[in-house]
Amino acid sequence: MHKQMVISEGHSFIDGEISSDKSGDAHPNYYPATNEVINEVYYASKDEARRAISSSLVALKVWSSMTVNQRSAVLLKAAEILRLEVADLAKLEVLDTGKPIAEALSVDVYSAADALEYFAKTALALEGSVVPNSDALIYTTQEPLGVCVGIGAWNYPLQIACWKAAPALMMGNTMIFKPSELTPMTALKLAEIFIRAGMPAGVFNVVLGDGAVAEMLLASDKIAKVSFTGSVPTGKKILRQVADSLIPVTLELGGKSPLIIFDDAEIDQAVSAALVANFYTQGEICSNGTRVFVSRDIHDKFVEKLVASTRKIVTGDPLDPNTQMGALISPAHMKKVMRYIDAGQSEGAELAFGGKALTTGKLTTGNFIEPTIFTACTDEMSITCEEIFGPVMSVLAFDDESEVISRANNTVYGLSAGLFTNDIKRGHRVAHQLQAGTCWINNYNVTPVGMPFGGYKHSGLGRENGKATLLSYTQQKSIYVELNKIENPYE
Repeated sequence: MHKQMVISEGHSFIDGEISSDKSGDAHPNYYPATNEVINEVYYASKDEARRAISSSLVALKVWSSMTVNQRSAVLLKAAEILRLEVADLAKLEVLDTGKPIAEALSVDVYSAADALEYFAKTALALEGSVVPNSDALIYTTQEPLGVCVGIGAWNYPLQIACWKAAPALMMGNTMIFKPSELTPMTALKLAEIFIRAGMPAGVFNVVLGDGAVAEMLLASDKIAKVSFTGSVPTGKKILRQVADSLIPVTLELGGKSPLIIFDDAEIDQAVSAALVANFYTQGEICSNGTRVFVSRDIHDKFVEKLVASTRKIVTGDPLDPNTQMGALISPAHMKKVMRYIDAGQSEGAELAFGGKALTTGKLTTGNFIEPTIFTACTDEMSITCEEIFGPVMSVLAFDDESEVISRANNTVYGLSAGLFTNDIKRGHRVAHQLQAGTCWINNYNVTPVGMPFGGYKHSGLGRENGKATLLSYTQQKSIYVELNKIENPYE
């Protein structure tokens, strides 16, 4: 394995600086490729959570009173710094997540910078509205909500932090961000970069810890909104916790998304998309198209090409630029994925490729699993019903359009969906019938920041990204200005 970076202890970032409080519990932070400890992380104490909220409230008065142009300049400067320091940030992201350095360099850091830039510019164009009325001037404004809490996931730590922070901050809110306890480091770097870019202290605080720390934050009556990315059970738990406070909630949760390959599709393109939709970031992507429905007429040819391409995937040292698939986030998660692989075989699916943990040579101590393909799958198998969040693809045959739409929608999830066809009418027709927040036609998992992203059904509430997300971090106020004399009806 490549030589690792030396990483200092992890402490919460509160009111513009690293906290010196060590009263919280210390936990080891592991590198998924070797399971070596890369640093110690101190979970936020109750006092740190309280100070983060207090700091955010004080900063809110300063930040919300700044002009949108001033806030935009800060975020644009931060985006510039992210791009200039992409190499160091990408390496830090790899040490936390175990994903390949090639991915972190090309996607993670730049997509984070893109989010800052997009919202910094889009917010400048927002306008209120005027309601026509001959007796009065009626207009609307958008005002910040207040102190927002962002809770991140471990698969795209830096990107998710920016997806949540950028729209919230541009609309004049402050944010307390809690990264996943498994991937705490790049959020701390983002907080530091914001300060270097000119952001006032306390506008973006980072508290480290697990779900108990999040509960401490959400128990406060000073929180105005929460945005969470993660599992369905945790999302439901957060929704229950804040129900009495009636604050707005954004939940970007899990998925078991369909990828439909029709018989007129360009097979090589469809194979490429299926690989990306299942094996990018070791399959640890919520929108992945893990149920690959293939027209029976081309099924065998598709599988043959799919397996041939999968054989070429290079799994190994995440810090090696030639690596294409890295390590899963933790030993516990690896065991969970292996249990699904075992269940797929016991339930009668055919293992077309992979299915083994990689435990030899340089991969001995890491969390590596072969890219895995199952065929002869049925809709009732656990591997086709439940979110695995690992490099496991289920291939299912179908006969006609109406059948595959019905089967694709037969899930509690509704995050994403994709389809491949050269019939443009069919493409639009099917996309409109799929119960998913994002539908791709002849591509998969492409998520430019201007495109809203979120799910139907159990896949969540609200949307990340796009213009609508800016408005979700505001409350609308209607103002009525009387233009005429008011008559007293009681005289």
